[in-house]
Amino acid sequence: MEITGIVDRIIYRNTENGYTVLSLRTENGDGPVTVCGTVPLASPGEQLQVEGTIKYHPKYGQQFIASRVETLAPSTLAAIESYLSGGTIRGIGPAMARLIVDKFGMDTLSVMEKQPERLLEVSGIGRKKLAMISNSFNENKSMREILLALAPYGVTVNQAYRIFKVYGDLALGKVQENPYQLIDDIDGIGFLTADAIAQRVAGFETNSVARLFAGIKYALQDARTEYGHTYLPHDKLIIKSCGLLGVDAELLTDAVDAMLAEGSLVEQYVGEQQGIFLPYIARLEGAIAQKLIQLSEPPVANPFWDVAQYERDLHLTLSESQRIAVTRALDAGVMIITGGPGTGKTTIIRCITHAFELMGMTYALAAPTGRAAKRMTEATGADASTIHRLLEYNPQEGFVRNKDNPLVYDLVIVDEMSMVDVPLMNALLSALPRGTRLLLVGDADQLPPVGCGDVLRDCLESGRLPVIRLTEIFRQATQSRIITNAHRIDQGQMPILSDDESDFIFEEILPPERILERVTALCQKECSRLGTSEPLMDVQVLAPMKKGILGVEHLNQVLQQALNPAALNKPEHVFGETLFREGDKIMQIKNDYKISWQRMDQNGVLQEGTGVFNGDLGTLYRLDNLNRTMSILFDDGRLAEYDFTQSDELDLAYCISIHKSQGSEFPTVLLPLAGGPAMLLNRNLLYTAVTRAKELVYCLGHRDTVARMVRTVMSRRRYTSLAVRLQEL
Repeated sequence: MEITGIVDRIIYRNTENGYTVLSLRTENGDGPVTVCGTVPLASPGEQLQVEGTIKYHPKYGQQFIASRVETLAPSTLAAIESYLSGGTIRGIGPAMARLIVDKFGMDTLSVMEKQPERLLEVSGIGRKKLAMISNSFNENKSMREILLALAPYGVTVNQAYRIFKVYGDLALGKVQENPYQLIDDIDGIGFLTADAIAQRVAGFETNSVARLFAGIKYALQDARTEYGHTYLPHDKLIIKSCGLLGVDAELLTDAVDAMLAEGSLVEQYVGEQQGIFLPYIARLEGAIAQKLIQLSEPPVANPFWDVAQYERDLHLTLSESQRIAVTRALDAGVMIITGGPGTGKTTIIRCITHAFELMGMTYALAAPTGRAAKRMTEATGADASTIHRLLEYNPQEGFVRNKDNPLVYDLVIVDEMSMVDVPLMNALLSALPRGTRLLLVGDADQLPPVGCGDVLRDCLESGRLPVIRLTEIFRQATQSRIITNAHRIDQGQMPILSDDESDFIFEEILPPERILERVTALCQKECSRLGTSEPLMDVQVLAPMKKGILGVEHLNQVLQQALNPAALNKPEHVFGETLFREGDKIMQIKNDYKISWQRMDQNGVLQEGTGVFNGDLGTLYRLDNLNRTMSILFDDGRLAEYDFTQSDELDLAYCISIHKSQGSEFPTVLLPLAGGPAMLLNRNLLYTAVTRAKELVYCLGHRDTVARMVRTVMSRRRYTSLAVRLQEL
């Protein structure tokens, strides 16, 4: 059976595989027909010819199941107008579509394809809008052609779009030439996807050199991105690659030897272990070790430091350990200060910066994330920036500050060092000339960084750098149940769990369904127990895991419905399994160094910059289905605009994982705990969650789960070589 009609609206679309449910107005005018099938780029206003069969769905009624779909050129003025205003082409809404069709009639699409400059004849279209419309029209046309060409190779809609963005019209040739190159070139395509595509491309056998090399390289990349390793022991790399590729270990051993010979892998011993590295990671860890040793050479001693004066100036009384820390840090080339909450790390930083100010010496304060930098500014009273901003990162040049254009400061202080990974540490050290003092501050008991490596822990374990370990909890801090419980957890002791009026509340609830209801109720309206009338802004729900009834994904869906329900004035956009709604709480989930942002500073001056980073939180300020964009207002005032194709960079943030909360601080942390995978329920995770709260921890769930987490020390250490490199130097 065959029907022809115009797409009235898209009812549902899976953006990953292109499965679509749409309403089609047929030519005979009998009423809309519900069509189901793989129609990834169909948009309202387009004319389709659909071949298939009619079936009856028990829930949704009669449906037309499409086996073949062909897009037809609009054949009437009304159809052309409907197509232009359907949202496919950026910059054209219903009113503009009408003006364009009134001007060019049945020649409209021909003009847009072959003479786009004539659109300037239409009122309301200037050069900027012309470029937007023309680019969108041509991209849409090329994208259709590429998608159809790539479909036989098992490429999904999202993958095809990414491939097209990178390769353009060369996409098909690139895929046919070497599908495994997609792993390096296309964000979001890993070995399994490339391997599946390769099975459909002639000439790529199971034992082909290209496949073996790509699989081994991917095994190391996966170890880096998923587990934070900077290398794998030779035997573990072979085992991991065997499972991935399904070939004999002997074949893979030969392939590793060949890759070592050609330089695409590097072999370095880490103690007794034969480590196999990706070359650039081996270079980074080696460079970090060399630069730290170089910077650790003590500068010329200054006899004029006066710690007693700094105490008087700042109206402080330092403890003996703090006084020692300040004194040693002032004359050290590199110094590490580590300690838990309430041990006075911030007070030491204030004293040191004050000393440098009195001496007329320069310093810079930095942290890995925007939220951590903001916390540093609030705590010290001095301006702090992200490490990326300190190094003046931009997408075109990368880090502007580097060995050829170094930072010119007498001292650089980096807070939240537990979050700093190997690539970022290398970038920072590359920009510090010999003679710059470096103070690294962090809590070694926090979770390791999201990226690869374990820089702070490696530096501490190497024994090659001076370290001050702060253990004394100060009197004011001891009055906080949050801080005392954090230290109890860190020492393997059960936290004090009670339902009193302290800043650490525990409410025992057993069924997960009841915990979910209670979390929702606490967040949904003003609640005296949470001490805020703005739960959406002040309360952050943290969860140990992603899946399950109390996992991040399900909690986000439930809390979105409770805190930001659907309404006629709230536009929505569906990406995969995630529904974005204007007003949503949003998190950036990957680094994007290219995205532009604007921000108004305290003096009303407009600032512009680039770069949004993994873990940044904000609000979906505006969702524009016409132009297919989302504007995110981040907590630090940056406003950034995203194309719908960048939706995979964003996620809902009513609930976030504990790992993603690193470096952030929230007035209130709501922590539901009711069991889960053993590997996720450990002491470091609980400690990190508790120390994210500034005013209140509200923990609810199973007492046994808390006890289990306290007992379980994270045993899986990362394979890193920095500690050994430091010792060898």
